[in-house]
Amino acid sequence: MLKLFRNLEKRDYFIMLVVATLVVFSVFLDLRMPDYMSKITMLVQTEDSTMKEILNAGGHMVLCAILSLLCTVSVGFFTSLLSARFSKMMRRKIFEKVESFGITEIKKFSTSSLITRTTNDVTQIESLLAMGLQMLIKSPVMAIWALLKIVGKSGELSLVTGIGVVIIVATNLLIISIVSPRFIKIQKLTDKINGVTRENITGIRVVHAFNAEEFEQNRFDGVNEDLTQIHLKITKTFALMDPVMNFVMHFQHLGIYVVGAYLILHSGMMDKITIFSNMVVFASYGIQVIFSFLMLTMIFMIYPRAKVSAERLNEVLDSDISVKSGTFSGDTKEKGTVEFKNVSFRYPDADEYLLKNISFKVKQGETIAFIGSTGSGKSTLINLVPRLYDATDGEVLVDGVNVKEYDLKALNNKIGYIPQTAFMFNGTVYDNVSYGDNGREKPTLEKVKEAIQVAQGKDFVEKMDDQYQAHIARGGTNVSGGQKQRLSIARAIARDPEIYIFDDSFSALDYQTDAKLRSELKKYTANATSMIVAQRIGTIMNADKIIVLDKGECVGIGTHSELLKKCEVYKEIALSQLSEEELQNA
Repeated sequence: MLKLFRNLEKRDYFIMLVVATLVVFSVFLDLRMPDYMSKITMLVQTEDSTMKEILNAGGHMVLCAILSLLCTVSVGFFTSLLSARFSKMMRRKIFEKVESFGITEIKKFSTSSLITRTTNDVTQIESLLAMGLQMLIKSPVMAIWALLKIVGKSGELSLVTGIGVVIIVATNLLIISIVSPRFIKIQKLTDKINGVTRENITGIRVVHAFNAEEFEQNRFDGVNEDLTQIHLKITKTFALMDPVMNFVMHFQHLGIYVVGAYLILHSGMMDKITIFSNMVVFASYGIQVIFSFLMLTMIFMIYPRAKVSAERLNEVLDSDISVKSGTFSGDTKEKGTVEFKNVSFRYPDADEYLLKNISFKVKQGETIAFIGSTGSGKSTLINLVPRLYDATDGEVLVDGVNVKEYDLKALNNKIGYIPQTAFMFNGTVYDNVSYGDNGREKPTLEKVKEAIQVAQGKDFVEKMDDQYQAHIARGGTNVSGGQKQRLSIARAIARDPEIYIFDDSFSALDYQTDAKLRSELKKYTANATSMIVAQRIGTIMNADKIIVLDKGECVGIGTHSELLKKCEVYKEIALSQLSEEELQNA
């Protein structure tokens, strides 16, 4: 918990100091009122006292009450300000940390869990700050101060107050020991319920298509019921606190008057006034002590869950980044060259290598393609270039420099990456194609139009309402798969990168559109390097160099005609898609 609070700014610490000062002053005022009450009691029973003295003491009580009210309102304002600032700062830090995650870190935390941590977990700590800060300062100060004021006045009345305090502390410790482990389960089940909900909404088309509404409802009900039951158990446990507190508060009050009455009954006339005055003071201060522990009880209700949330947030913030940025600015003599030197790769939690001893070099203006069966490592191989993963062994060089030495922004500015699954952001066509920062000026509308035309998307974009300012829904749910792929390709083209990476980016296109796009792309990117992963022979047969992968190993490298003659794996793939006559005429 304290580790998170180290992120606070100097201004926030100043606010905390102001809050602490106001709380202590408020406690001082609250504890002065019983003193004035005792004074009034003594004055009423003193024969030579005047009404002016009584009204003067009463006026001081009213002034203390008003000032205490003003302090309480001010403390509420400042704690709300502090908690809101902390919440804003923490969400920003979590988001920035997640933005720096590589794929390895993203897989460690589920999407639903990261959403819960950024929202619900931060809210738990915000609540602790908003409610707990003033209570955490006020309750111990008030309890200790009140006890110091009554200790030594009467041993019998002090014993009554002490018994009440012991009962409350024992009850709190018992209840906290029961509920603390359950708060961990609550946050994990909150992750789970977010995950089920998110999955159901994202896959709603599949749910409807397979009439799986009842199945999904039952799945949600199961998780929801588990979460509800734990909440009920915690609420029922905390419900014991209220009756215990009321019992202790009222019976302590009653006990003070009973013991006080007994002492008055068995004391002399001169001591009766002092005992009665002490009894009034003990009744007032006893309530203050019990109220202090009542406030601590509220903190005990908030703190365990906030503590769990703090640990979950620290888990994200303390995560080590596997792909760390280098310092090289990207200024090189070579342009558009990519070289793999004896590269092998395995996932961090895997025992076997997915890629084994891959070596090749592609120069500026050349096109290199990768083909192989599903799971042969094609996508993983090209993902090593933009450092979505880092090679386990060997070197990946871009323009003659190891990619690990590059500043990540400088490396990304050299690359136009089109992922396997095209993703569209909520915004316009222009927003999606001009997306990102490539170290240069944002692409103009004319540049976006040109990129879309090369990507063979002009026809469908100009048929849309508002054309290039037409709205695209999050995930591109209002356009087809082929249209998303073409816009995704246009996004990379608009960057004018040195290196294009196409990760099976033509799969949703028909053969005619695929052929036109590749033809236009070849002309437009004549001075750029293209790396293409594809399943279709027709997509890659004109590449300058084709690498055939099988079980993570390079089993063939060459042109289309060369591989047909010397690589059996490539020939089998080719014959499974085209006839021998079509291959000969290709």
